Amino acid sequence: MARIAILYVASLVVFLAVDAVMLATVMTPLFRENIGHLMASPMRLGPAAAFYLFYVAALLYLVSLPALKAGRAAQTLLPAAVLGLAAYGTFEFTNYAILADWALQMVVTDTIWGGVLTAITAWSGVAIALRLTKA
Repeated sequence: MARIAILYVASLVVFLAVDAVMLATVMTPLFRENIGHLMASPMRLGPAAAFYLFYVAALLYLVSLPALKAGRAAQTLLPAAVLGLAAYGTFEFTNYAILADWALQMVVTDTIWGGVLTAITAWSGVAIALRLTKA
């Protein structure tokens, strides 16, 4: 159980840290430029926290735990990227289909980012958990 807790915390920290950089430098300016009039100010932290906590838990269940059991962090890369592309793509393509001001640049940037971020998170979380829980 401690190994799973380490995996979850490590994955959550990586996800939050890496995403914070992207949000600050790329995504917030891009979204502000295209849909600034729709953005909440201040941001609603509760829904954001709920997303981060649930998404990382789903990533562990679907991708990271099998890789941890196999002892192979690299095993996470492709399935995590696919999960990220699907999850972020669902959000982006749905918004692009139904919202007039949603820009294709937002769809492409955020969808690709979802794949990259999810793969980085899964690989890092498993690598950290393996290193910290070596028998």
